[in-house]
Amino acid sequence: MTKVALFGAGGKMGVRLSLNLAKTDFDVAHIEISDPGKDRLRAEVGVEAVDAETGLEGAEVVILAVPDTVIGKVAAKVVPGLAPGTMVVILDAAAPYAGHLPERDDITYFVTHPCHPPIFNDESTEAGRKDHFGGVAAQQGVVNALMQGPEEHYALGESVAKAIYAPVARSHRVTVEQMALLEPGLSETVCASLLVVMREAMDEVVSRGVSYDCARDFLLGHMNILGAVIFDEVEGQFSDACNKAIEFGKPALMRDDWKKVFEMDEVAASIQRIT
Repeated sequence: MTKVALFGAGGKMGVRLSLNLAKTDFDVAHIEISDPGKDRLRAEVGVEAVDAETGLEGAEVVILAVPDTVIGKVAAKVVPGLAPGTMVVILDAAAPYAGHLPERDDITYFVTHPCHPPIFNDESTEAGRKDHFGGVAAQQGVVNALMQGPEEHYALGESVAKAIYAPVARSHRVTVEQMALLEPGLSETVCASLLVVMREAMDEVVSRGVSYDCARDFLLGHMNILGAVIFDEVEGQFSDACNKAIEFGKPALMRDDWKKVFEMDEVAASIQRIT
């Protein structure tokens, strides 16, 4: 069995990973320093936490399930003592792209992140339909980057990714730079911002006299059909009136140069703000 040392095992994300790893053949050492985290591990996963020294002994894979803001500090303590050939798995591209990982040529850095269950899916169970985050019952995609290390390590990293984010429908290989374009670029800077604007727009309609339930039903229903057409889920086309509304609405809402958020200096600045 491959031994995995999971740092931050008692955190919110760590517990998710611990529960999924318990269903695999990986030999997992759960590393957690906080008392609440240790209690959480004991209560929700049924395992006892170990210290870093014990957990790292013989570990072939080290997963850093810790916040982006502390990955650099944790990695600086952990990486220098790892055996050559050890794989370090990071769950987000921010810290790796920002250069917060120690330089060491004889270890592998593997970055993986979930896509989360898609809006359009064929989940047949109630648990699957309610698993919006993923990693419990709903199928989701994952993106992986072999930042450094031998090519044959990609298969091991991907197997870890599929285990911690299970059930996984599709696995996509990207570069660390491409992952940074996806997040924070596509998912947070663009998608999250526009969704917040949509919620604010719904609240504005409610403030003008439409009931909350009515406005929510109307908006989410239109998000469903409009999104299905825009993102190639179904074949269809918008009415002339809708196309005209988009023609005049988009410049009223968006700056002409909005795509500059995908310039790598802009992405780097965004990452620096969150790390």
